[in-house]
Amino acid sequence: QVHVVESGGGLVQAGGSLRLSCSAPGPTMSSRTMGWFRQTPGKEREFVAAITWNSDDISYTDSVKGRFTISRDNAKNEVYLQMNSLRPEDKAVYYCAVAKFRINAYSATEQYDYWGQGTQVTVSS
Repeated sequence: QVHVVESGGGLVQAGGSLRLSCSAPGPTMSSRTMGWFRQTPGKEREFVAAITWNSDDISYTDSVKGRFTISRDNAKNEVYLQMNSLRPEDKAVYYCAVAKFRINAYSATEQYDYWGQGTQVTVSS
């Protein structure tokens, strides 16, 4: 079992920035792809960004390209999501997840097996 904890959510005005952090102590995280997903009430959890274990493959959903940046620090067992130019439609609960494998920057929820509890991001217009 891998304990995943997100932090950094909050309330921000449109156009502002937030940096989410994800911690997953132990050796598993540093050898796996990590992903960020988000979910709003009544909707499916959707992919936001993913990064392979060695950062050589990174993927973003189209709506956040150019605004969000995913990165990781394996020495600290942490992954980050820098969110700039936030929009009201970015409002959601953001989840960090540990993938089952490490080869690609996976975008499907089925490819992840450990999830955090989520952190709320609210963007006011």
